Amino acid sequence: MFLRELTNLNGGSGDEERVRNFIKEKIEGKVDDVKVDNVGNLIALKRGKKCPMKIGLLAHMDEVSLMITAINEDGTLSFKPVGGIDPRVVVGKELVVNGRMGVVGYQPIHLQKEKKEKLSFDELKIYIGASKKDEVRDIKVGDYAYFTTKYEKSGKFATGKAFDDRVGCSVLLKLIHESTPLCDTYFIFTVGEEIGLLGSSVVMEELDLEAAIILEGTTAGDLPSVDKDRWATHLGDGPVLTFFHRGYVIDRRILGVLIEIAENSGIPYQMKRRTSGGTDAISIARGGKGAPAAVVSVPSRYIHSPLSVINLEDYENVFKLVKKLIESNTLYAKLK
Repeated sequence: MFLRELTNLNGGSGDEERVRNFIKEKIEGKVDDVKVDNVGNLIALKRGKKCPMKIGLLAHMDEVSLMITAINEDGTLSFKPVGGIDPRVVVGKELVVNGRMGVVGYQPIHLQKEKKEKLSFDELKIYIGASKKDEVRDIKVGDYAYFTTKYEKSGKFATGKAFDDRVGCSVLLKLIHESTPLCDTYFIFTVGEEIGLLGSSVVMEELDLEAAIILEGTTAGDLPSVDKDRWATHLGDGPVLTFFHRGYVIDRRILGVLIEIAENSGIPYQMKRRTSGGTDAISIARGGKGAPAAVVSVPSRYIHSPLSVINLEDYENVFKLVKKLIESNTLYAKLK
């Protein structure tokens, strides 16, 4: 729900306001309570009537982006990544900086003395059509630069930027509109995940959740350059369940419940076989008194780049799986 609009919005870490305002507008009248906390997380509550447990569903609003670090005498812009971006994927890509269009420039191949396997952001510049520094008065150091990719749908596939993690935000919006949770359920749209799990690090101090599910867009490994036995996930194989990632072994009770619901409901699922990287589950497990957490993801090719690809059937099945979880007492029975 609203996946196109969410994906097309710009909202890097520390600049999530446009995304937050859009979500807040779309959930008006659909929740029992809503607030924005001190760090910028948007927290909405739907009260349950048949379960004394407090559950959190989390998705982060921020996307990877670029930030201007210098305005050079020749009118070009130096920049650094905000979040994990490989400099090789930005060369030649179109960007927008404060409403001005630009492109990331690097030496064309026929002028390179040798082909480089690795690039540094220090070697790249953004060209915005200026020839000197005085022509760039509308841009300042600290401004964000965003990829200009727009959402497109083709059959059962969709392409766009920021599927990490606007797919998760979209699933939460859909759940707010189309589910009736048994337990008190907090829909938490976090900030700053891409720069170190900022928003989720304060959630447990505020809410003291008893369990949480993190909704993510995660790496797909079905690429020509990767052997099949090394694929992390695969488009079309259903929701991705994480069993272990950096800093946290996923709680086996919640993981077991997710698998049980998927198998009993005929929802396809897959296990994420790549264990690097981390999610907001780390903060939930470690924050406050701690709480068991699990991660359910939509697989996405080429995340943290200007353009990603998802299978919309995976997206719908993530929604179905989490909806069944929060509308049943299976998790409460397992944890209590």
